Amino acid sequence: MLFIRMFIQRNEGRPMRKVVFAINVTADGYFSHTDMIPNEEVHAYFTGILRNSSLLLYGRKTYELMVPYWPDIAGNPTETESENEFASVFDSLEMVVFSTTLKQVDGSKRRIVRANLVEEVLALKRQSGGDICVGGLTIASQLSERGVIDEYHFVVHPVIAGKGARLFETVKLQANLRFDLIGSKTLQDGIVALHYKKQV
Repeated sequence: MLFIRMFIQRNEGRPMRKVVFAINVTADGYFSHTDMIPNEEVHAYFTGILRNSSLLLYGRKTYELMVPYWPDIAGNPTETESENEFASVFDSLEMVVFSTTLKQVDGSKRRIVRANLVEEVLALKRQSGGDICVGGLTIASQLSERGVIDEYHFVVHPVIAGKGARLFETVKLQANLRFDLIGSKTLQDGIVALHYKKQV
């Protein structure tokens, strides 16, 4: 964490962009998207998060899950109103994909980065713009381990999955992460959105 503290000290007084991680999760802590309950309010909630953002950070797996699916809907809005709106906002944002295996990404607003993840994200925080929205468990785990993520949105679905991916399977935390709850909202179907801020 010394590297992070030195970075903050060098940039005191300069406003920096927030790094925000938002994801659906089952009641037993799994993150497989196939186990979640899709509804209008969930899509609207995530659209609101994207509206505050100007940049998406993905790894290869999350990129291939989201693209071309959502850009295709943005170009041909035939889904529900909330899905069409999410697709439109999603497709308007710039995107950085961290990957050593992807050869190319579609669209002029998307680029591949093969450099050090943490150093790249810290550099992006210094740039002007809206929030930086993180997608994908591997990237979120690595950035959380280094204290780079500022806020977390966990949208908890009343589902017991019993299987699937979890946070921090690819890294080992050296210390507990402590959060302050700054907001919560109950959505349709018993889904609860929890908004946390990292304690400093």
